[in-house]
Amino acid sequence: MRLEKIIAEALKNVDNDRYLLAKAVGKRADELSRGAAPLVDMDIKICKATDIALSEIAEGKLRVSIDL
Repeated sequence: MRLEKIIAEALKNVDNDRYLLAKAVGKRADELSRGAAPLVDMDIKICKATDIALSEIAEGKLRVSIDL
């Protein structure tokens, strides 16, 4: 899927709040880089942690709340 579509889907899951999306992606990417298992079928050795985090949010596999 193209990055623009993934971002659009992820924004839908955070009520179009770009700041909240950026914070969530950053926090999850940090977790992934520290060894957390991806919730989507993407390899951390091949894909960037931010791309994996964005895909997790876009697919609804990661719930994002305001208390980050």
